[in-house]
Amino acid sequence: MSGRDAGDWEEEVAEWDEEVSEWEGSNAADDPDTADDSGPVEEDPDLAPEESSRVPKVIAAGHINWDVTIHVDRLPEPDGETRIERLEQSGGGSAANVAVGLVDLGGQSVVYGSVGGDESGALALRELASAGVDPGQVLVDAGEPTSVKYVIVDGGGELLMLANDGANESFTAAGLDRDTLTAADHLHLTGQQPETAAALATAAGEAGATRSFDPGRRVGDREFDAALHATDVLFLNSREADALADSTDIDPWEPEDRVVAIKLGSEGATIRTPHGDVSHPGFDVDPVDTAGAGDAFAAGFLGAALREPEIVDGGFSHDPRDYQVPLLVGNACGAIAAETVTARADLSWDRIRETMGESPETDLLIEVRV
Repeated sequence: MSGRDAGDWEEEVAEWDEEVSEWEGSNAADDPDTADDSGPVEEDPDLAPEESSRVPKVIAAGHINWDVTIHVDRLPEPDGETRIERLEQSGGGSAANVAVGLVDLGGQSVVYGSVGGDESGALALRELASAGVDPGQVLVDAGEPTSVKYVIVDGGGELLMLANDGANESFTAAGLDRDTLTAADHLHLTGQQPETAAALATAAGEAGATRSFDPGRRVGDREFDAALHATDVLFLNSREADALADSTDIDPWEPEDRVVAIKLGSEGATIRTPHGDVSHPGFDVDPVDTAGAGDAFAAGFLGAALREPEIVDGGFSHDPRDYQVPLLVGNACGAIAAETVTARADLSWDRIRETMGESPETDLLIEVRV
């Protein structure tokens, strides 16, 4: 694969485009047993949005943390000790990470959550504002500390997290300005109180906004049913998908009425819809810190999907073929985050294209099953 030159690549993509056009013109979508593979819809896809394309306005609601990332060669045994090789402090929290990623990709985002009235909270808000995120809706709870997460990363990029809840779930749905919600195109929910998530999702639906939810590792332990049923797109990893299938009436692997993006770590991701699925094995990287990779995937997926009217007008499309580019972008963003020391990756369309361009043949490994 790596031995092909640019001419070979362009010729092969052109052949794939012709096959995809023929396939799309057939009745494949009417046959549930039909499967096919297809690559990107453009010969040399320019993934950056055109100046005339819509600029999605997104509210990201959930956790806002201050992260302390500690890199070690290996995690110590009980009663053991290991040397700290690198220590970084930065903003974190799933809602904040996605909000920053969307701004990096040309969108507009408001973060809604809560921090404590302490130095860590001030640092988190200052960093969000400097990244171009609107933090004006964030609740400052003077009676609680800001949630600080200690992320310990070993030499292989695997991590251990220590955290306090602090103020990160002090906010409620009632505290979000209605005008801000009405102006949004999309609401992205992350970990929070189940009743808050349900109320926000309901209010966003009434305002005409689409909704996504990344409930996180506690999905099987919290009563998120109402919020889950009120959202258009779910983001889960494979363990969370299994936990959700075991604890609710939603089967993420075979969804009946929503889109589910299942993150598979080093094996890429699969997008499941009621009409089929699309999968991609991801990009080959040497991970240094996988914290925030899932948030980067969500930012990339939403950043690509929300600017396409054929995907989001009238609610998220259930045609798996519509998610080829959002899936590629999401996987590229996840790869970039895995190579970043902290959970807050610096995303850009140039970096995404560079990541994809390192092994362009990988684009052709997209598999669509209708």
